[in-house]
Amino acid sequence: MYGVVTRNAEEVGWNEFDVGFYEVKDVTGRASEPLADAVNMLSCFGDTAAVDADPDLVAVDEDGTPATREQPYFDWSYVCPTHEQYRAGLFEIVEDAAEANEDVRLDDVGFPREGYCRCDRCERQFAASGHENRSAWRTAVVTEFVAEAADRIPGRTYLTLYPDPYPGHLEARAGIDVAALAPHVDEFVVPLYDTHYATTYWLETIAKGFESLLDPLETTFSIELYAVDVDVDDLVRATEVAETYGRNVYFGYDASNAAAAIRRKDAEGRSGVTHRPDGTDGDLSEESR
Repeated sequence: MYGVVTRNAEEVGWNEFDVGFYEVKDVTGRASEPLADAVNMLSCFGDTAAVDADPDLVAVDEDGTPATREQPYFDWSYVCPTHEQYRAGLFEIVEDAAEANEDVRLDDVGFPREGYCRCDRCERQFAASGHENRSAWRTAVVTEFVAEAADRIPGRTYLTLYPDPYPGHLEARAGIDVAALAPHVDEFVVPLYDTHYATTYWLETIAKGFESLLDPLETTFSIELYAVDVDVDDLVRATEVAETYGRNVYFGYDASNAAAAIRRKDAEGRSGVTHRPDGTDGDLSEESR
């Protein structure tokens, strides 16, 4: 199955796509009304606008360094996952999205990276949690959030994973425990983005890693590819690799290029037949296609 991730409402219904993911809240903080004919998708704790408006929302490390886009290793700003008012607002967005379409995708879930968050609220909650180590507490925080969000989603719950299948990395980086999350998630989506896909060995390596990580959980695993300005032939090759491992393949942020790749792949996959004057049929040669 092929799908598209888009900010353009009209693209979710294109014939080439079996499913459309529509961003109702992205990492900039931009918000849109949910659609009835799309899987509405929201960036949960990535929200630059919210942090700009209220710096108290931001996740910080033990030195007080905020997880903002001004830092060299963040592309957007991150809200602390324990902020109750912000979480309540996210649940309202989830409910609105699920009212429009019963399937919802959760994006940017978790802590921003290792060492976050050490705000006063997190320190208090960790101290009162009974967990012996901070890693276990962080995974409990994230799992609880996803469980509460999934309870508000009557249909299919999609969850985006950071593209690092190495053992222990998702937990160390974001507080993501896929085994704990699996009972609440119907489909994990892994974005494996490149601006060229001129070579695909790394794509296959990471995809295989996620297949090994997620296969014991019996939860659907799909791959999302970047489609903006990618050569169509390269995108077709990347798609062939992705669908070897993932159940579905989704394309990000260029519906026209994605649709062209799907059409190209479909055309190349069809075998032609020639009808000869003697009444026999045969495979269509390359010269006659």
